[in-house]
Amino acid sequence: MANSLTRQNRAGWLMAGPAFALIVVFLILPFFMAVAFSFTNQRLVSPNPTEFVGTRNYERLFGIATLTLEAERDETGAVVMRDGAPVYPRLRGFTRDQERYPQYFRKREWFSFERAGNRRTYVLASDVVFLKAVRNTVLFVLVVAPVQAGLALGLAMLINRRIAGINVFRAIYFMPVVISMVVVAMLWRFIYDGNDGILNNLLGAMSFGAMPPVDWLGNPWTALPAIMAMSIWQGVGFHMIIWLSGLQTIPASLYEAAEIEGASRWQTFRYVTWPGLRNTAILIMIIITMQAFTLYPQIAVMTQGGPLDSTQSVVFQMVERGYGKQDIAGGSTISVFLFLFVLSISLLQGWLTRQRP
Repeated sequence: MANSLTRQNRAGWLMAGPAFALIVVFLILPFFMAVAFSFTNQRLVSPNPTEFVGTRNYERLFGIATLTLEAERDETGAVVMRDGAPVYPRLRGFTRDQERYPQYFRKREWFSFERAGNRRTYVLASDVVFLKAVRNTVLFVLVVAPVQAGLALGLAMLINRRIAGINVFRAIYFMPVVISMVVVAMLWRFIYDGNDGILNNLLGAMSFGAMPPVDWLGNPWTALPAIMAMSIWQGVGFHMIIWLSGLQTIPASLYEAAEIEGASRWQTFRYVTWPGLRNTAILIMIIITMQAFTLYPQIAVMTQGGPLDSTQSVVFQMVERGYGKQDIAGGSTISVFLFLFVLSISLLQGWLTRQRP
């Protein structure tokens, strides 16, 4: 018996060995190398030797300071106005003077807001582009995850019926999933074209020419929402299938009992369907969140992070710095941050969705 177990264990390790080796070589080892590089000034190609720089790379990414300035006043003490707004001292006097203001040196304005008493507070950052990428990525997750999950659930409930031809609709809804994201992004770039795109032509026809063409990917206010809409459309079919598998595990007897008790459709969904989908909902939200945080191919194909950094993402910044700018240390620092951030979100989701007594 012991020999049999030994042979089985040996056979199991031999089968799992190649996959485990690939995981070590292409996932685990690169991660530890990224952690090590994040504390150096490693370049992709450089004649200079690599040096240990401590936490300088992290300080560059997350260096934030606030500066409150009072409006300029003339000889009489009145606030100087220009175009109906108070005039404030230029930030250059603070961000370029290392001796007097070392805390603001080489920082740029991220955003600012007015305060009472003709004062304005500026939030300065060492790496404004990276912080915009973090903001855009978090916003992308907050919008795409619930909307995509909700639409997928609605589609799953629509096609969870035993009627003729339902498999055709399942295949149609699932079809975008099997197409590469790069191909989908290229197609939607033509749809969003500001001059002769399909979307502008359709909206113009529906409004009888009253709606002017919109440069969906060239406008900072519409570029990210446009990418969100495309991403939701592309991935909703995959999550629909997962919801559908969960729906089909709910016993039909529960629906029969609800019907006998005279429950409405909403009551049936609330007390029968949704409790039966609890584990499926947890799985889907985790999958969607992980996928949304890896926002890259849509950005790389459709906008390249523009316009005005309105579609920058964390993964795009990681690749752009690591290979575009040959800053391996900077790209590694971003990858470590992304890993820790996503891990924290996953742990939080697991804690919020845990079974409570």
